[in-house]
Amino acid sequence: MQTQFLLTDKLILVFYFLAVILFGAYFRKKSSTSSGFMIADGRLPSWAVGLSILGTFVSSITFLAYPGQAYNANWDVFLFSLTLPPAALVATFYFIPLYRTRVKISAYEYLEQRFGPWARIYGSISFMLGSLARIGMILFLVSLVLHHLTGWSYATIIIITGIGVTCYTMLGGIEAVIWTDVIQVIILFGGAIVSVIILLAGMPEGPGQLFEIAAQKQKFSLGNWRPDFVVPTAWVVLIYGIIENLRNFGVDQNYVQRYQVTQSVKAASRSVWIAAIAYIPVSALFLFIGTALFSFYTANAQLLPASLEGSLTGDKIYPYFIATQFPVGLRGLLIAAIFAAAMSSIDSSLNCVSTLTMLDFYKRYINPGADEKKSIKLLRVYTVVWGVLGTLTGLAMMEVRTALETGWQLAGIAGGGLVGLFLLGLICRWVKPWQAGTAVLASVMSIFWATFARELPRQWDFLECAWHSRMIGVIGTLTLLVVGISLGVLTLFREK
Repeated sequence: MQTQFLLTDKLILVFYFLAVILFGAYFRKKSSTSSGFMIADGRLPSWAVGLSILGTFVSSITFLAYPGQAYNANWDVFLFSLTLPPAALVATFYFIPLYRTRVKISAYEYLEQRFGPWARIYGSISFMLGSLARIGMILFLVSLVLHHLTGWSYATIIIITGIGVTCYTMLGGIEAVIWTDVIQVIILFGGAIVSVIILLAGMPEGPGQLFEIAAQKQKFSLGNWRPDFVVPTAWVVLIYGIIENLRNFGVDQNYVQRYQVTQSVKAASRSVWIAAIAYIPVSALFLFIGTALFSFYTANAQLLPASLEGSLTGDKIYPYFIATQFPVGLRGLLIAAIFAAAMSSIDSSLNCVSTLTMLDFYKRYINPGADEKKSIKLLRVYTVVWGVLGTLTGLAMMEVRTALETGWQLAGIAGGGLVGLFLLGLICRWVKPWQAGTAVLASVMSIFWATFARELPRQWDFLECAWHSRMIGVIGTLTLLVVGISLGVLTLFREK
């Protein structure tokens, strides 16, 4: 699969990599205070923050896994995109005003206000574990592409990428994250457009043939609408999308922290809507690339060697197309776009987990009176530490088969009950801390069961979780809400 990665491609890739690091270093002076490092002193425009949020959504998982999903199956994951506007509406009316008025930077400070310190710790740790999984998955997907283009080992690519992103995030803080995301989203979108043009031009009988083949194989289908949660039906995607996007816009520190970098509640709301609306056509574009790849290799079967046909499915088909069909120079630009997709998500996660380490643990329990000099130093140190941990996670994920399914499953496991705890606090004012704690324990147990109680021996099959893995987070959320509300209602009746 490897092709000759020419000097022009290498120069473009190296230039982009170094330029991003230098760009991050440019913002070092503006991030010389802890407030500047974490929230840019609330001075950034909403359009830039909106594109940055979009960049967090459009990671390498979208860039590579969405085409792979459409190539293998259909457009069912597009339904996930359609759940963003309802989640953005809830964020606009409830979450953004809450964070702008009642808490400072950490999303999980609200949980402490509502249920006590344990809830803040639970929220922070859940986010940190989910971030590690996401960083590792994205680094792995970047290595997947570059390995097939250059022949460099997966481990080398993961380590170099991890070092680069960690460097500019550590130097420039959140302002470097936001502005590099803006540039990277533009590059990423440009790379996708070029891919579509090459695919349309490569059809032997013209662009219309692409749509004819795709329609015959039902590649534009939104999936099975049967009310079944065992297989990945459209309903599974919709329910997962609603819960996951409520978690993203409502309780994910990657987004909550961006609400604070704008000047007002109105500006923060505008940035959320920019991202939510823009992601719909962007996700459709990457799914179309996967569908187009299916039609392209159906019509040009000779371009897909028989020896590779069985192995080049899913996340590997788009890299193969890049390696074999892109001309010199454009290939280097698209690789830069893939780097952009990776960096625009990893940098945000690194900044956020270092922020939470500082606010929710160090300043909360170890040294509440830490001065600015100490705080900014530790924020940079924590960024490096989490960058190393994320890189190690990426190295551990090199055997993953399907990035999209694995990424969604890990997100559900790590943050499955978190949105439920927030909703419990916002909606059910009568629920007490001990009741919420009991609900969290029940949620964690349900997530553990839904994750590991699969393919059990026949004598234990009555304990098996038959629902699809995308439903793990949904199970955790529903369990937490049902247990928490039930305990609260029972206590109210007893008190009467």
